[in-house]
Amino acid sequence: MDLDLSSLKTSQHLSDLINCGVVQSEVEGGVYLHDLAKGSVVRIETQNRIYTLVNCGEGTALLHGHPDFCPEPVLVRIHGSTWGGTSLKYRYIGRGMRLEFGHPAYERPIITSVVMDIREEV
Repeated sequence: MDLDLSSLKTSQHLSDLINCGVVQSEVEGGVYLHDLAKGSVVRIETQNRIYTLVNCGEGTALLHGHPDFCPEPVLVRIHGSTWGGTSLKYRYIGRGMRLEFGHPAYERPIITSVVMDIREEV
């Protein structure tokens, strides 16, 4: 079965490497925070951890699942997902990418290991 990528948007202003990452993130799938209802619960499995995120709206979420940064739910600001460089897909959680978030107790953003799976809990 051939995958039709014609609807995926790339930009002439971005490098081929970044455009490739953008297309790959759409193919692998993910979720934009603005598409989740307030109170939605999302399970995020990374290479090293399993996080639980509760969407609080406006880019904030209660996050827990890391023994050092968030062993208990903590209100964080979800920046988005990255491929490990400086490019960020804003307020997006994507498979094959690393989740980046701001934690109130840390000056620098926290970046997870690669996201393997994302599931909205029902």
